[in-house]
Amino acid sequence: MSVTALKTTPGPAPKPAAQVMSLPVTAKRPQRLALVGRFAAERIAPPVVVLIVLLLIWQVSFSGGTSGLPAPTDVWDQSRDLIVDPFFVYGTQDIGLGWRVLTSLERVAYGFGLAAVVGVLVGAILGQSALMMRGFDPIFQVLRTVPPLAWLPISLAAFMDSRPSAIFVIFITAIWPIIINTAAGVRAIPQDYRNVAAVLRLNQIEFFWKIMVPSAAPYIFSGLRIGVGLSWLAIVAAEMLTGGVGIGFFIWDAWNSSRLTDIIVALVYIGVTGFVLDRLVGWIGRVVSRGTTE
Repeated sequence: MSVTALKTTPGPAPKPAAQVMSLPVTAKRPQRLALVGRFAAERIAPPVVVLIVLLLIWQVSFSGGTSGLPAPTDVWDQSRDLIVDPFFVYGTQDIGLGWRVLTSLERVAYGFGLAAVVGVLVGAILGQSALMMRGFDPIFQVLRTVPPLAWLPISLAAFMDSRPSAIFVIFITAIWPIIINTAAGVRAIPQDYRNVAAVLRLNQIEFFWKIMVPSAAPYIFSGLRIGVGLSWLAIVAAEMLTGGVGIGFFIWDAWNSSRLTDIIVALVYIGVTGFVLDRLVGWIGRVVSRGTTE
């Protein structure tokens, strides 16, 4: 075979380079829409349907002229300003329910925040000793059953002012479930965790943040959720007697003025705010405990 024949002999054709095909972005949109629709059907639609049914029952039951309570249409007609514009300001006492709720929440923040710090620390200390827990538990169980308003005369006599008195009522009402649940959570820490802390020679502060808080977080935040609910109940009740511009005093003032529709709107504000507070504390608990709390 000649050299020329070797040069002219054709070889195998080169293979084309592989190409990566990307899926169209529009293919993901039906999946997202399906997830949104499923979420709406499972989480949003049921409470909305129940709410509509309850409003219809309320409307039919109290739409007569002889009814002592207003119907939903009456509430809308007579208290529309409180619903549409919750942040109006026309005077010292003539303000929207949004500002009144924020004023009450400020007091709750002080009282509940102090109760959370003191309650977790005291509960952590008591949970370390079974003897101390047996000694203090009966006292806590007795004090936690005292109604919030029963503390108000004592706080007024001690502080001589309505604002710190209301904060004290919130504090003394919310602290007991926090202490009891924190102590129970500390007592439930597995002994293996304590042995690891002893091997690593962790001091008390390191043991608190690295072992105690993550392990007892479900118990701690259960107590905090109960405490924040009791705090919101306590401030509304205390404001009815101490006055001011809070949501509790607004309800008492509306009752004295025979404005039942305003009271109903205020009750809705109170319920929604309490629901948000509970969900907020629960969300913080899930973040801190990495999803171990409910």
